[in-house]
Amino acid sequence: MKRKVLLIYTGGTIGMEKDYETGSLQAFDFGNIFKKIPEMKLLECEVSVHPFKKPLDSSDMGPEEWKIIANYIGKNYHNFDGFLILHGTDTMSYTASALSFMLKNLGKPVILTGSQLPIGDLRTDAKENLLTSLNYASLYENGNAVIQEVAVYFEYKLLRGNRTLKYSAEYFDAYQTPNYPVLGQSGVHLNIQKDFLWRNTTSEPFHVDNHISQEVFFWRIFPGMHLNHFSEMPKVKVLILQVFGSGTIFNTQKTQTMLQNLRKQGTEIVVISQCVSGGITFGKYSNSNIFTKIGAISGRDITAESALTKAMHLLDNPKYEGTFAENFAKNLCGEVSVETHAEHY
Repeated sequence: MKRKVLLIYTGGTIGMEKDYETGSLQAFDFGNIFKKIPEMKLLECEVSVHPFKKPLDSSDMGPEEWKIIANYIGKNYHNFDGFLILHGTDTMSYTASALSFMLKNLGKPVILTGSQLPIGDLRTDAKENLLTSLNYASLYENGNAVIQEVAVYFEYKLLRGNRTLKYSAEYFDAYQTPNYPVLGQSGVHLNIQKDFLWRNTTSEPFHVDNHISQEVFFWRIFPGMHLNHFSEMPKVKVLILQVFGSGTIFNTQKTQTMLQNLRKQGTEIVVISQCVSGGITFGKYSNSNIFTKIGAISGRDITAESALTKAMHLLDNPKYEGTFAENFAKNLCGEVSVETHAEHY
């Protein structure tokens, strides 16, 4: 019996083709995908296609679209063995991270992929990304899904979704997970690193929690920054503060006063690193002690995309017991390393 995979097309380069008269890219009718890629009919899985009514550029994808995708997966969870989401590349890591928090107790694969070139281009990477993603989305052993998490497949690599970041706008090999190993690689065989796959430890059934708060703000500090910008910042409930290295910021009384004022007005401060690899370690340098003093939250080795979507999901979410800080510190679905110091892979 063939496994059933639901393919959700949201938009992006992978669903475009070039108009050779104008040279412009335009979306094609994704209902005709089987004509574009007849090889899909040869796969050992049965594919059903659900395109967005209006394909979206990934820059237009946000919380409402995350909810639509999550709810549609929830509605069809028991009718399919796996799910594949075709998505624009620019914000794919945000969507993958958000879905990892919203889709609770996953026991089936949810794979996201896209492409750097349109599907009709002679040199496109779209066909391989699509076909191999379908293989991963339908991969089962002994009646159980091999992948039971949200993952991104791109250029022969399967990656944990909430660990990914897009690091290249030019190369086919566009995604990395600097603080976590590759989950699998495709070559002659579909290889899987089973020791690195996420598995739920609870026996609770799958469900969707689509709570998203948008009272979250992101701020990257920089040398020479005028600290009065902090006082001019609109009041938010959570500030994701991206700082230098392993957690340092300007060592001045004005810095401490500004940050303390934010905390006094009720703003939670999550500290993440500007470095691609590694993470936050309060106390390693004296210029990080300020964060301990004000009760900031260490993001450890979490990505910016994952930190933002995790904060948006946790903030004022009635389904979580405990404080925001307590819940953010937890490793909910493999998004952060348990160790204080991030390992390098």
